[in-house]
Amino acid sequence: MRIQFRKGMQRKFLQKVLENINCPSISELANRLNCNYSSLKNYFVEERFLPETLFEDLCYISNIDKSKIKFNLLKEYWGQIKGGKNKS
Repeated sequence: MRIQFRKGMQRKFLQKVLENINCPSISELANRLNCNYSSLKNYFVEERFLPETLFEDLCYISNIDKSKIKFNLLKEYWGQIKGGKNKS
């Protein structure tokens, strides 16, 4: 499952996470989470949607109440489903 924010809000969410855990950069956050830096950077520039598990981990470590955040939860294979509906 993936988390879809409105345009610009995923970056704001990640900036809030960095601020709440007193982390200076995305690369430092990647080190702390033992996460791939380029994937995290892609999430930051909103090229990819956040995985649900990463979203929940980020909310937990930064004490962010996810019930106060507006987002859509995309089903697995959402891209394939969308592509299948675009057949001509």
